[in-house]
Amino acid sequence: MPATPGQDGPEAMFRSVAEVARLCRVSKMTVYRAIAAGEFPAVRIQGRLIVPAKVIEAMVAAAIAGHTTVDVADWVADGTRRPTPASAVFPTGSGRSAGGDR
Repeated sequence: MPATPGQDGPEAMFRSVAEVARLCRVSKMTVYRAIAAGEFPAVRIQGRLIVPAKVIEAMVAAAIAGHTTVDVADWVADGTRRPTPASAVFPTGSGRSAGGDR
């Protein structure tokens, strides 16, 4: 992403769905589905969805600080996260790969 001040640089308050998808290495549809399911915080402005950059930063910081997996579905509107039981961190037989989208 370009680092043009005032646009997509690190100081940007919001990220587009496409930017979030690129950052997370998932498809845009995965991000849209998570937003629609209420599992990922977003702001709607006249039909356009944008994601607060602080949400992404907080999730990354929590994953690093906790040395654990952070599930976006565990994040609530106020930016905090619900505790994830250890069994939910690495479920067995889920059929999901560590590489992102199915």
